[in-house]
Amino acid sequence: MADLPNCPECHSQYTYEDGSLLVCPECAHEWTLETGNNEDEKIIKDANGNVLNDGDSVTVIKDLKVKGSSLVVKIGTKVKNIRLVDGDHDIDCKIDGFGPMKLKSEFVKKV
Repeated sequence: MADLPNCPECHSQYTYEDGSLLVCPECAHEWTLETGNNEDEKIIKDANGNVLNDGDSVTVIKDLKVKGSSLVVKIGTKVKNIRLVDGDHDIDCKIDGFGPMKLKSEFVKKV
């Protein structure tokens, strides 16, 4: 019997092969051996299609209104040391003069 990995979702040891997929009979999760646990990793790209990573510096490409305030983050504002998070606003950062903020990756470009 082959030594198959545990299920990445429920960690069950009773996984089995079904063609090219691995299947968990307890939670019905299916995955391929190549992806394994990397299935949850999401690739976040800027407006130009460049892959963003934690710690990158980006520039705002559009004037952005700050919700709940009359302030506007102007085009060309440089943001240093970004952190990628899950959700609709996938960049967590601190902007000088504004404080902590979340941005959408579609409104920034990598520097």
